Amino acid sequence: MNNIEKKNQALLYGVVTFSFVAFTFFLVIIFWPQIGSKKIKKISIQPGITLTQLAKTMKEEKLISNSYLFLSAVKIMGKSRSIPVGTFSVYNASNNYFVIRQLFYSPPLLKKITFIEGWNLKKILEHMEKELNITSKKIDSLFKNADFFPSYGLSNDKVEGYLFPDTYFFSENPSAKNVIETLLKEGERFWTPSKLLRAKTMGFTKHEIITLASIIEGEAVHDQERSVISAVYHNRLKKNMKLQADPTIQYIIDDNPRRLLNKDLKIDSPYNTYMYHGLPPGPINSPGEKSLNAALYPDKNNYLFFVATGNGYHTFTKNERQHNIAKRKLQKLRRALKNK
Repeated sequence: MNNIEKKNQALLYGVVTFSFVAFTFFLVIIFWPQIGSKKIKKISIQPGITLTQLAKTMKEEKLISNSYLFLSAVKIMGKSRSIPVGTFSVYNASNNYFVIRQLFYSPPLLKKITFIEGWNLKKILEHMEKELNITSKKIDSLFKNADFFPSYGLSNDKVEGYLFPDTYFFSENPSAKNVIETLLKEGERFWTPSKLLRAKTMGFTKHEIITLASIIEGEAVHDQERSVISAVYHNRLKKNMKLQADPTIQYIIDDNPRRLLNKDLKIDSPYNTYMYHGLPPGPINSPGEKSLNAALYPDKNNYLFFVATGNGYHTFTKNERQHNIAKRKLQKLRRALKNK
């Protein structure tokens, strides 16, 4: 073996030895013991946090005992530029590897929250504040953002009806923007090209269909009646009759919901469908998918009136004489219940 071969062999040996030592060193760092809590603990990681800040917080929360070695392990595992956001459960934090696996390779904890069909904007925002710990200050700040709602084709004061009611899963402590954006996008998903074409063919804009759907949502209790109620309103619009929809009056009184009085029907508001013809200026609540479909695909009938029967259903009639008979039946039922 000549000198060149000896040098190459020595170099190769040196590289292998160095690689082995480095690999062993990295393994030691990655699996370095962390004397953390043996109980399940939650940690919330906010957007924009640095790795150093994360390590400091984790040490303060007693999830790790050595922040420097934790930082080193994160860098060795190539995760220093992909800090997770959300709330995570960390338990059995026996070494760096187990801690990093639970933070960087596991999904954040999710919270289930349901927004009910027919809720108005105020109720939705109150629910966000209560269930997701989003302060009214943060919500107000989002609504004052001059660019956010216009990016969805909405003005900041015309959001009613566009936050889609459904059941969602959010990470704990989400931002107001994240929640509102999710509800807006879910609403946009409903409006497929075929549904937009359907509205246009009927002579309605998307906004008008959402407005009509919100009235249907306010009236309907049972799903099988949605398309029938929709037909009544479509029929009245075609005949240029006032809609005379009670939910639009409920929308403009301060102490709703309650039984309406004759004086309520005289409130001068563009939302008063007893006073003005046509649809109100906008939605009065957040209609769900069933009411939106009912507005787009009404039943085929000649009904022009309906009145409640007292059990969530309605009596549908074709003329005012039949309607008055149905109303007297309801009044008789109410008197009987009151006298019990």
